[in-house]
Amino acid sequence: MAVYDVDLFVIGAGSGGVRAARIAAAHGAKVMIAEEFRIGGTCVIRGCVPKKLMVYASRYKDHFADAAGFGWKLAAPSFDWPRLVGAKEKEISRLSAIYRDNLDKAGIAVEDGRAEIEDAHRLRLLADGRKVSARIILIATGAAPVLEPDVPGREFAITSNEVFDLPELPKRMLIVGGGYIAVEFASIFARLGTEVSLAARGENVLRGFDDDMRTGLREGLADAGVKLNFGMLPTRIEKTPTGYRVSLTKGMCLDADQVMIATGRRPNTSGLGLETAGVERDSLGAVKVDAFSKTNVESIYAVGDVTNRVALTPVAIREGHAFAETVFGGRAEAVVHSNIPTAVFSTPELGCVGLTETEARAIYDC
Repeated sequence: MAVYDVDLFVIGAGSGGVRAARIAAAHGAKVMIAEEFRIGGTCVIRGCVPKKLMVYASRYKDHFADAAGFGWKLAAPSFDWPRLVGAKEKEISRLSAIYRDNLDKAGIAVEDGRAEIEDAHRLRLLADGRKVSARIILIATGAAPVLEPDVPGREFAITSNEVFDLPELPKRMLIVGGGYIAVEFASIFARLGTEVSLAARGENVLRGFDDDMRTGLREGLADAGVKLNFGMLPTRIEKTPTGYRVSLTKGMCLDADQVMIATGRRPNTSGLGLETAGVERDSLGAVKVDAFSKTNVESIYAVGDVTNRVALTPVAIREGHAFAETVFGGRAEAVVHSNIPTAVFSTPELGCVGLTETEARAIYDC
């Protein structure tokens, strides 16, 4: 019987990878996990947590205005962007430290650096070139934002990765996209005092949601001062002495201090060595897995956004837990990816679960 350095090697210490590692360790497995950025993954470091902090900050403007109607006399409020960024950084650092501490308490070896797969059971740590063998390899590297469409000057744009650490609050901002991330940040920055324009390819925001919810949010964005430009995408981004000039389809031009592209995310699978190991991926680069998160290679599994099933943090956590129970707990668990609640942290907020009205009408005679 082959002898391996560890029972489980996890690539990626985000929500799904950390949960899988901890549950496997609780079942007696010897576990090693590698993370090339910061422990906690997208949700903790540059996703849900810092975004919600900014959502809360953005709503105080309305609270201050409402307070006057209840008898409160307040000095004219002012907003300090660098102070919010500093508070955000302090909180995500605290949470990342908790994640690391929990891994340490579980007896999991943590490697700060990138790991690449060499074959079905071997990996290489890029920091020092060490080779590690593992009976099971779990890919939990998540997804990353894409800069699309591919137009001249797109290198001047930022994504949701960089938006949390801007040195100053932009006076004018163009957000490209009509999905979760686009509408959430349009709400945030408009309420913090930025002049926000949103450009989207479709004729409304949040494709796939019920029409009444989409309409209500669109009206909420407009009430906050967001200038909505539907049926438009950038064709060119040019640097100017005062910021950027963006040419849009239909011949329109906008000036902005920051251009944020929020048109989608792709599974983070490049450069992992998947081709060498023979792991199959789909046309978007997502790792193909079965109901138990197993790839076509017997010893390699994948969970979370890297599989492009349902890209939500609680789903990644559930998949990681089910994987560990299946492989190390002796109890096969398949995650059911249906009727999963989802929320949009815009202002107003949206939440839903189950079929939309359009989907229900297409399935049932109603």
